[in-house]
Amino acid sequence: MFKSTKGKNEILRLYDKKLASLNIDYEYLTLETDFGKTNIIATGDPANPPIIIVHGSNGCAPIALETYANLHKKFIIFAVDVLAQPNKSAENRLSMKDDSYGKWMNEIIDELKIDSVTMAGFSFGGLIILKTLEHDEAKIREVYLSAPAYIVNGNPFKALFKVFIPMKRYMKTKKVKYVERFLSHLFTDRDEFAIKLLSKVFLEFDMDFSPVPVIDANKAGKITTPIHLFAAQDDILFPGKKMIKRAVKIFPSLKTSSLLEHSKHVQNKEQNEQIEREIMRLGAQDTT
Repeated sequence: MFKSTKGKNEILRLYDKKLASLNIDYEYLTLETDFGKTNIIATGDPANPPIIIVHGSNGCAPIALETYANLHKKFIIFAVDVLAQPNKSAENRLSMKDDSYGKWMNEIIDELKIDSVTMAGFSFGGLIILKTLEHDEAKIREVYLSAPAYIVNGNPFKALFKVFIPMKRYMKTKKVKYVERFLSHLFTDRDEFAIKLLSKVFLEFDMDFSPVPVIDANKAGKITTPIHLFAAQDDILFPGKKMIKRAVKIFPSLKTSSLLEHSKHVQNKEQNEQIEREIMRLGAQDTT
């Protein structure tokens, strides 16, 4: 997936810099799964209930840990580096069309020897969590999905002009203004680290441009795990109102749904804190 050793090292230096900036006590766990080596960052009190957090496309575990920076107060956190993303896990790309991601995540849960686990994921991480529930939800207590992929898709022409064309122009010209333009349509607030990281990723990493599928209504109807959904009002990739409308119809286990006003695809700090408070509030209720 990495196009050069130099590029990989530059991206992983940014990974390490982000992790160091969090100022947390953590442990690296390396799991040998059937789908490839998987890196996990564990933090929090082992006496607390477990939560697995899953980052989005072109991301990494330190970003997920920063997004929900206080979860360690209520949970022991396992932040997973998703396979075939610019991080420290194996570069084996799984298919979004079958149950590979679900098998992989359930293997992680088995290897960690945890049960009754909460899961929280953003964007592509939401797809992975829903695939996990489809495959085997026996060890999942509840899930929290933020602007998740796999429920609805947005207008492809908007995505083409606002996301993919600026990305391709940057890859051709290496002018950072195109990265900033790309991010302005996806990020609620400007993110300097995202600009630095994606400026490297777009040039040095083989990204997956395959279409994102949507969950079959029959499969969704078989899920019994409680689902808490946070949809983004101004999300051009996975529109919030459209998402909630379909989720209410297809998920019998949908417990809560919230439309984040004035939120683009990537939430800002205040919106992430709102989501985090809900995870901690509801999670604390469910574990008492």
